[in-house]
Amino acid sequence: MEINKEKAWQEIVVELASASEQLGKLHPDILEITYQQEWFKLYVPKVYGGPARILPEILRLLEELAYLDGSLGWTVTLCSGAGWFAGFLDPALAKEVFANREVCFAGSGAVGGTAVKAEQGYVVNGHWNYASGALHATIFTANCNLQNEDGSPILSDEGEQVIKSFILFKDEITILPGWSYFGLIATGSHAFEAKNLQVPLNRTFQINKDIKVDIPGFDYPFLQLAETTLAVNSAGMAKHFLQLTEAFFYGRTGIKRYKESQLLYFDIEFKRCKMEFEQARNEFYEAFDFSWVSLMNKKSIGESLLKNVSLASRKLAHTSRKITDTLYPYCGLEAAKKESEINRVWRDIHTASQHSLLTFED
Repeated sequence: MEINKEKAWQEIVVELASASEQLGKLHPDILEITYQQEWFKLYVPKVYGGPARILPEILRLLEELAYLDGSLGWTVTLCSGAGWFAGFLDPALAKEVFANREVCFAGSGAVGGTAVKAEQGYVVNGHWNYASGALHATIFTANCNLQNEDGSPILSDEGEQVIKSFILFKDEITILPGWSYFGLIATGSHAFEAKNLQVPLNRTFQINKDIKVDIPGFDYPFLQLAETTLAVNSAGMAKHFLQLTEAFFYGRTGIKRYKESQLLYFDIEFKRCKMEFEQARNEFYEAFDFSWVSLMNKKSIGESLLKNVSLASRKLAHTSRKITDTLYPYCGLEAAKKESEINRVWRDIHTASQHSLLTFED
């Protein structure tokens, strides 16, 4: 697909954000940019043809993408995050999968299925919700409880249910349309299911075990990786909302009816929200950067540093939503118009805020 080379990709993303929402998935031109920039392969090692980007630069990129379009930022975050599993895959399988220029992983963190051990692998059945990017994904990851043939659970030596993750190909699953939520519409985060699917042994994996690639920081803990990448999405959207709020307030048709004291009140409130957001954002990157330096220098991250990263991630996500709610009433009726840019950003922030990983601030 031919992309207008006279325009920066940022301009194209902004121009097509509304069109993506109307389509219920990323616009083809935005997808083409994504393939060209290798955003779905951010964590993929060079041995598999990926760019092998490191987490500090990935976080800044995801924030920028979410600032330009919440659905794009969220989709790249979840799909590239699933692509992080490349480091734990069978090398032969990984080379096959990532040879596809348009490879895109989608999946669900929930355990939505069962896997029964068979002669050549496993028989997988299940239903998984919220697979962002499902409509253009080539690979689906699915977490399953392992079971014996009689349906009894397979337990670990500690007596806990054994869970494994599986790689499923697009033609092996059925997408179940159901992403009917009011925000992040273009993520197309539909459900998918598998029925009596025979999956070979080489398509199973477990994260944070037996890392098969050599990328600096690839062993950054998955929980904090997930928390940080989600938090910067909220930050990017909140930054966009702040900019739109200022323009919409001073552009209101009835602004001449406001008294000087009211205009001053808004100015103080806006600056307070902006300062609160910037402080939370700065604290977040400071906490993350400390943890990254520790991993690079000491090959480990202390529990206190990881706790700080988690708390800073949640604080940033919560602050992003709170300042949005505080400033929304000052934006005028245009902010309630579902076709407007500011309304889309507001809906995206609130949809993102419902992710269970960042529900509570501490």
